[in-house]
Amino acid sequence: MRQFKKIYVLGAGAVGCFFGGMLGRANYDVTLIARPERAESIKRDGLLMDCQTFKEVLQIKVTSNLHDLTDADLILLTVKSPDTEKLMHEIASIVPKHAVILSLQNGVANADIATSIVSNSVFPAVVYVACGMVDNRTMKHHGRGELVIGGMKNLAPSDLEILNQVCALFQEASVPCAITQDIKKDMWLKFLVNCSYNGISGIGQICYGDMIKIPEIVQVIEEITQEFIKIAKCEGVTISQQEAQNANAQIAKTMATQISSTAQDLAKKKKTEIEFLNGYIVKLGKHYQIATPSNASIYAMVKMLESRYIS
Repeated sequence: MRQFKKIYVLGAGAVGCFFGGMLGRANYDVTLIARPERAESIKRDGLLMDCQTFKEVLQIKVTSNLHDLTDADLILLTVKSPDTEKLMHEIASIVPKHAVILSLQNGVANADIATSIVSNSVFPAVVYVACGMVDNRTMKHHGRGELVIGGMKNLAPSDLEILNQVCALFQEASVPCAITQDIKKDMWLKFLVNCSYNGISGIGQICYGDMIKIPEIVQVIEEITQEFIKIAKCEGVTISQQEAQNANAQIAKTMATQISSTAQDLAKKKKTEIEFLNGYIVKLGKHYQIATPSNASIYAMVKMLESRYIS
């Protein structure tokens, strides 16, 4: 049986600190890899996990040095989507060949990008957690915290064995985790939610629960969804109207107080992932000659807000 003795969280933002912190609380050997200022703050004062069921300071290993990955057994990839390609090239010669990489990222392209660069086993995860960084050492948890992991195609027995061990790892750390033989539809349903909520939350700096109280915003979400369903079908993913409606409704209900990662990035004057969210739907729409005006509008407005601080 594979043993994940050394676990690294690559890109320790809110999602990375939540899942890395949960594994750390279960006494796994976890190292967060974060920006220098965050690494210094956590190293000095510990990681403050302000969760729905507990609040505690966790003493956890942290670094900003990518070369520490030389002894990695499991890597949780939690960097922003625009950084995936560059970062994978940077670590390709550092990461040991046996290390397993689990992508806990927004969008549907990151696992494929990573696989095209490294020979390691790379698996996508669909992440359902509402959280944000209050400051460099404080992770605020707003709700949920489960994972669905799997492969993009039928899993080989060796892949399934790895995923079973990853799943057991998280479950032991009180993180609900399930395995699916074909994760593509799960990824696209989560991708739908990202496209429906992230950009609008960013533009309005508004939480999900408040968004759906505005009839005009509900209408925009419906228009985004209809465009999305057409694009998904072209990509080989069939999503019914009911499945789409349920996915959107569930997020607003279970993550009502969450402000999207796009909103957090805009507030901090950071580059967002909008290119890999609504922007990706717009790109595919052009490829398939399908009009995506609602997704294009959200994409354009987030890019406009970004342009105030990104040249």
